[in-house]
Amino acid sequence: MSQSRRKFLGSTACFAVGFAGLQRFVAAEELATTSLRSTSEAATGRFGPLQPDPENLFDLPAGFSYRVISRVGDTMTDGLLVPDKADGMAAFPGPDGHTIVVRNHEIAPHQIGPFGESAQLLSKVDPKMLYDLGERGKPCHAGTTTLVYDTKNQRLVKQYLSLTGTVRNCAGGPTPWGTWITCEETGDVRGLNIYDGIETLCQEDHGYNFEVSATAEVGLQKAMPLKAMGRFRHEAVAVDPKSGAVYQTEDIDDGLIYRFLPNRPGQLSEGGKLQALMLVDQASADTRNWSEGFNPTVGQQFAVRWIDLDEIEAPKNDLRLRGFAAGAACFARGEGMWYSEGDIYFACTSGGAAELGQIWRYTPSPVEGTAEEVNSPGKLELFVEPNNSNLVVNADNLTAAPWGDLVVCEDRTGDEVRLVGVTPAGELYTLANSRGGSELAGVCFSPDGSTLFVNIQHLGLTLAISGPWEDGA
Repeated sequence: MSQSRRKFLGSTACFAVGFAGLQRFVAAEELATTSLRSTSEAATGRFGPLQPDPENLFDLPAGFSYRVISRVGDTMTDGLLVPDKADGMAAFPGPDGHTIVVRNHEIAPHQIGPFGESAQLLSKVDPKMLYDLGERGKPCHAGTTTLVYDTKNQRLVKQYLSLTGTVRNCAGGPTPWGTWITCEETGDVRGLNIYDGIETLCQEDHGYNFEVSATAEVGLQKAMPLKAMGRFRHEAVAVDPKSGAVYQTEDIDDGLIYRFLPNRPGQLSEGGKLQALMLVDQASADTRNWSEGFNPTVGQQFAVRWIDLDEIEAPKNDLRLRGFAAGAACFARGEGMWYSEGDIYFACTSGGAAELGQIWRYTPSPVEGTAEEVNSPGKLELFVEPNNSNLVVNADNLTAAPWGDLVVCEDRTGDEVRLVGVTPAGELYTLANSRGGSELAGVCFSPDGSTLFVNIQHLGLTLAISGPWEDGA
């Protein structure tokens, strides 16, 4: 066992970045009347009002600036091209004080990938490293790229393809032992599949998680599916460093929340048990608040139990349906997920009465993953359900900020797409505003807290934002 994994097993503080005292939200109507006054903190946020960007791309508070550090089609250090549709990311400490960012690409086989339009650069890599070679030189070419960034001088040092051969790698999550779990948001099986109306022949089943080491060494890592974590429309993951449990969201309107208990904490490839979240007092609970019946309210807490799942590779793509029939709760498009200070936060993009999204908080049991948790269950709380588009629209990727706030990406298009901050007092404010007409994704902070990274997905841009982040404290 490596020293980093020993540290993981002995520590409960890994990736516990702020956000310790966040209070529950008040009702949406009350928050709307107090948060949107032009003079209130919730309107201006911790850093003041936004300033118009002369480039008409990304508005930020005074004193902050952004750099476009990577864009689709750029030639990378390994001679390959930056793929399109940058999505989930996480940042890790690297050598020489640098930051390592591992970045997903949510592309289908026909979209812009690392090998060029006709896969002319495919010869630059060992085909054995790809998960799925596809058909006739047209591989499945989603996956991850890795960036090495110098936060002191605000410059990109290198970037390279780190995993490929997959399909629609959407989000994922960092582990306390220094790796990134990248997730396929698809349930396609081997054979003929149709992506955006275009036929593609896959040689392998898809809908798995893959683990990527965060390293500054340029090189493609072999893509090995973590099949014991289930096959479904994966979105994001978060790891509880105390128990070693890995939590997973599912991006579909009737998805589940999953828990993976590895046979050996920190060794996901060695298998484990897959379970689904169930409310103790409400079997097959519909948490979406779309209709009359079971309607959770903001601040309401529920005791949780976890039920075992079988046939987890689900050739019929019915894992969630069988889980719900067995008593698991369903959620509206589970997307971003993050661990912070002992809690797991996750966003449900289309949940809520107005379908504008929800944010939930899960507090694991002190004896999470053991037989004793039946007497001391974990708790699930509906943390925010705004139902007001002036506050936040379709929360997606999220992260915890060093000063204790939550930072949330909006999953929508339009002239104004926001990064939204949430204060410990429960006020929402606009931290940044993108005019790129695209959803934002992959928000994360560098380990030194100096730089915020985010993707403007449909423009294929990755931004590094610097400024007086320390003023947030």
